Order: sequence, then C-alpha cells, then structure tokens
Amino acid sequence: MKFTVSLKENRVFRRLYAKGKSAVAPTMVLYCRRNGRRQSRLGLTTGTKLGHAVVRNKVRRRLREIYRLHEDRFAPGYDIVVVARVRAVHSSYAVLERDFLRLAKKLQLLPSQEGKKP
Repeated sequence: MKFTVSLKENRVFRRLYAKGKSAVAPTMVLYCRRNGRRQSRLGLTTGTKLGHAVVRNKVRRRLREIYRLHEDRFAPGYDIVVVARVRAVHSSYAVLERDFLRLAKKLQLLPSQEGKKP
C-alpha cells in the first residue's frame, strides 16, 4: 500500500466508531472520516467470533489485498476502518471485493470515474 499507512492506535479506532460515517454489508462494516492529511490510513478489525488466529489473519489478508488493488481509486485523506463480520470467513474473495467497493462508493470514498478502468 503505497498511499496508505496502517492504523494501530486504539483512540483513533474509537474516534472513528463514535464520529465517523459508516456503511454496513453482510460481510463487513466500513467506517470513514476525514483525517486532514495527504494520505489515508487503513485499519482492519477481526474479532474472536470469526475463529482462530489463522482464520482471522486470512480475512485480514484478503481485505488488505482488496484495498491495495483499488487504492489508487480511493480519495486521499481519510481514516478507514473495516470491521469484518462472521460471514466474511465463509465468503469468497469476489463477494468481499464487491461488498468493500459498494460500501466505499456509498460513503463517497471512490470519486465517480466511470470511464476509467483499472
């Protein structure tokens, strides 16, 4: 991820949950808020309900890769937190990608560039 830094601080996550905008899909919840910087920050949350560490790490890797592949389409200057739900464990990569991009569009993180193909 060349345009993005990882979110790691608990207070930033809590502020996003409290004051950020959110959108919900069966596989994940996406929170976002402007951060006043040039670059975006991405945080991933996978609770123990999802399964053991191997399962949680697999979901995190998939979500991080989805973001990485579409990173250049995202508007810069946002804090983004993705909270994985239990359905994310059993969902295919294509379903996760579809939900992620749909939620990002709903929160206006993806500027409309219909003519541009990746």
